[in-house]
Amino acid sequence: MLAFLNSHVSREILAIYNSTVNLLSSDVSNLPFIVDYSKINQINDLTRELINIAKDNWDLQEISFDFKINPLIKGFNSLKFIFEEYTNKCESIRNLWINNENKINELFMEIYNLSEVDGIEKSINRKEITLIQNSPTDEIKSFISYAVGCMFGRYSLDNEGLQCAGGNFDLTKYSKFIPDDDNIIPVLDTEYFDDDIVGRFVEFVKICFGEENLEENLDFITSFLNKKGKTSREILRNYFLNDFFKDHVKMYKKCPIYWQFDSGKQNAFKCIIYIHRYEPDLIARIRADYLHKTQKAIEHNLSNCDNIINNSSNKSDISKATKDKSKYIKQLEEIKVYDEALGHMANQHIE
Repeated sequence: MLAFLNSHVSREILAIYNSTVNLLSSDVSNLPFIVDYSKINQINDLTRELINIAKDNWDLQEISFDFKINPLIKGFNSLKFIFEEYTNKCESIRNLWINNENKINELFMEIYNLSEVDGIEKSINRKEITLIQNSPTDEIKSFISYAVGCMFGRYSLDNEGLQCAGGNFDLTKYSKFIPDDDNIIPVLDTEYFDDDIVGRFVEFVKICFGEENLEENLDFITSFLNKKGKTSREILRNYFLNDFFKDHVKMYKKCPIYWQFDSGKQNAFKCIIYIHRYEPDLIARIRADYLHKTQKAIEHNLSNCDNIINNSSNKSDISKATKDKSKYIKQLEEIKVYDEALGHMANQHIE
């Protein structure tokens, strides 16, 4: 019955009953349903295979309840090779889907004696395929998202599936890639902290695919991102700084599980947390352990700029220091305003 309702024969008959987009339940109940017992096993086998393909396709998406692991996490050194192999596999599955759909259409046209009738398409259009087909860029962004999930302990390279989505967080469950211990990952325009998000992502890629091809793999990943930056690490930093959270909110349909603390347009301070590991003192720790330390680092950079401007004879260095000084001044002003806002929130000890 499911196969029939999704066939071109069913579609053509429904168009006769009701040519509008407002399909009624009575239109469906009026469909003449013929069971041909000589073909029923073949149709059911084709349909079950389509159902399994659709479920496997959905479960590759991070928002599926049955999501296990990102498909690019494989035991090869070259991420480019893994990506090409995965792309070819997806295309083979799509072709199998098309073949099954077409065969079902042919069988129902035989059952309803419509094989010789003109105007009914036997073959499906590729645009009709309802399987999710991510673009190469989206696949890479999904890989980055999975890496961030491992940084927070939501996922693990040791075990498949969801590892932490609330309750007590046990850091001892992880061995290959250790999640962030304080649930605060800084996202800054400069690497001020050991758990800087770019550094952690580079570490993740190294653990997954080995150190030998690290630079090649980073270059491959960043080839699909916005080319803001000269090196792969600069491109990654700009992606995390400007686009990652937007993509995350889009992926999770405006219900993000990673929350971003953002001081404003000057990118003076940003960090992300995992909401399922949230604790009432988290905002206070963000303020004391990260915001104030970032402020001190920027103040130190500002002092260095003044030293170059006052003592250097190199015009290029002076020009760069002057430009950087202007940026640091604006960032410090932004941080002071944000510090008050965070302080107000921290004092509330929000559950």
